Amino acid sequence: MAKRCEVCGRGPMFGHRISHAHNVTNRRWNVNLQSVRAVINGAPRRIRVCTSCIRSGRVQKAA
Repeated sequence: MAKRCEVCGRGPMFGHRISHAHNVTNRRWNVNLQSVRAVINGAPRRIRVCTSCIRSGRVQKAA
C-alpha cells in the first residue's frame, strides 16, 4: 500500500542523513497517515488521510 494521502496526494519526502563525520546516506520523511472513516460520495468509507488534511477540515468524518 502506497504511503500517499488519498485527499491531497502528499507522499514521502526524500533527503540525506548526514552524520557528524559528514557521511551522507539517503533517508525519507514519511507522511503522518491516519485511517479515517470519511463520507465519500454520500457513503462512509475508510480512507488513509494525512493529519494536515484532517486538521484543515478537508475530510468530513462519518459519524
